[in-house]
Amino acid sequence: MDTLSYKTISANKATVDKQWLLVDAEGETLGRLASKVAKMLRGKHKPNFTPHADCGDNVIVINSEKIALSGNKWEKKTYVRHTGYPGGQRFQTAQELLAKNPARVVEKSIKGMLPKNRLGAELFRNLKVYVGSEHKQEAQKPTTINLKEFK
Repeated sequence: MDTLSYKTISANKATVDKQWLLVDAEGETLGRLASKVAKMLRGKHKPNFTPHADCGDNVIVINSEKIALSGNKWEKKTYVRHTGYPGGQRFQTAQELLAKNPARVVEKSIKGMLPKNRLGAELFRNLKVYVGSEHKQEAQKPTTINLKEFK
């Protein structure tokens, strides 16, 4: 006799319901924005979350140049990269990186909160970050998300 009255549902590419979400980064703290966006990309806010599948949404972040950092992180926080040549380690402060490419600050923060494997790379492709309030995904009719109300 089968006493189990429910089945565990595991999402896959065919059964997942992907949506387009629009997030405005103006005045938001970088880490708090990144953790909420990473949660949306991963799909953890959905009832059918499956850890090994891409069941998250596509997220568009606008106004990335208007992000906020607390304390003196604009001067103290450093980003490290390597050119690939011996002695090619380069350092940039958050202020320098924001001046050069504001979208990169948000992208690096969100990417650091995704899994470090093939799934994380696939999820990162679902993220679009733009400087300014214009974006190229109007045809997808994204839903605007208020991060203050998003848990």
